[in-house]
Amino acid sequence: MREIKIGILGFGTVGAGVVEGIQKNGALMAERTGIVPRVAKIADLDIQTDRGLVIPDGVLTTDALAVINDPEIDLIVELIGGTTLARTFTLEALRQGKRVITANKALLADHGKEIYRTAQENNTGIYYEASVGGGIPILRSQRAGLIGNRIESIFGILNGTCNYILTRMEREGLPFAEILADAQQLGYAETPPDLDIDGIDTAHKAVILASMAYGAPVPMSACSTKGIRGMSASEIANAEELGYRIKLLAIIKDNAGEVELSVEPTLVPKEHMIASVSDSFNAVFVKGDIVGETMYYGRGAGRLPTGSAVIGDIMEAAADKLNDVGVPVSVTMMLQRDSLTYCSADNIEKRCYVRLSLEDKPGAMAQVMTIFGKHNISIASVVQKERHAAGYAPVVILTQEAKESEFSAAMDEISALAVSRHVPVRMRLEDFE
Repeated sequence: MREIKIGILGFGTVGAGVVEGIQKNGALMAERTGIVPRVAKIADLDIQTDRGLVIPDGVLTTDALAVINDPEIDLIVELIGGTTLARTFTLEALRQGKRVITANKALLADHGKEIYRTAQENNTGIYYEASVGGGIPILRSQRAGLIGNRIESIFGILNGTCNYILTRMEREGLPFAEILADAQQLGYAETPPDLDIDGIDTAHKAVILASMAYGAPVPMSACSTKGIRGMSASEIANAEELGYRIKLLAIIKDNAGEVELSVEPTLVPKEHMIASVSDSFNAVFVKGDIVGETMYYGRGAGRLPTGSAVIGDIMEAAADKLNDVGVPVSVTMMLQRDSLTYCSADNIEKRCYVRLSLEDKPGAMAQVMTIFGKHNISIASVVQKERHAAGYAPVVILTQEAKESEFSAAMDEISALAVSRHVPVRMRLEDFE
């Protein structure tokens, strides 16, 4: 048996989950791998709060740099969060040749290129399975089981808060604000909830997935991002009637060598596997050119699911260190090329759900259809609801594929019509073809 000494920076929810997991199953890991994981140091500003764990004397400290600089510490686990101190500590550890494990998706999304390069230059590694999908081993699947595939597309439900809100809105018909308040009370959503409901958390994870899939660090600016803030219960109900569910999807595609990347509320067919993912669960649907379609499902966050992913990385990093692996696949896959070519958002072709509020008078619908025709948008179906008491008729339209630029121009013209009573609502519709 060989022992590996671990220094943990950050003793919050995930940090406590990692320590709990090692205390519970460390002996099992040693039996399976021949490596004994030992938490030698834990740094946190708060070392007084009881985490429900028994921590040996001398392990807790408030000095993170002392942990990094300790020559007896083999691995550094960064669980501080944020992109300032976390970046400083991660880069310092890598420059010392130490292997770093992190769950910090914002750090990798904003500073990934610098971090991967620093690891490569110092012949060491950065391991980040827990940064995407919590306990779902989606990144490990990409760099191991799917290593022989060209990734054609990835669709991901990557934020449990948003999925919980959308699921309850569909089940109970309650308004967005009420479900959000419940989610915050239950601890599913932060206060403020902006990173979740505005799609930013999902975008962080999407750029990491895209970076690994296509071999270069993807900037956040390449990911068109729209969240679910203010989602209307009527849109949820309309989608249900038409045979769809609304999910906040990360959408990643290889379009003839150009990467398409977005995060947006999307109508998905109810019979598709990803539509059945409910509550706070996450799922990632991947299509490879050899394997075909695969899906990965599980808890996307939480003390133990995320802690499990971190522990998996700890054991991988420990084996790499003890076997003098050098730079691991988790780094080399991110640095295959200097940059990628991205699809222009205007040129992305998609189907859309459109809801209009038109004055209930002859010729109103004809004006709308003329505009759609002018912009090369074909209609798949039209459902006109009964006249509203205020004198307008809700109209729901599902389109065929058209370019984003055409949709944007058409929506601008329709909004300006005298018969259009409210700002049109438009969302993507994905058939997974």
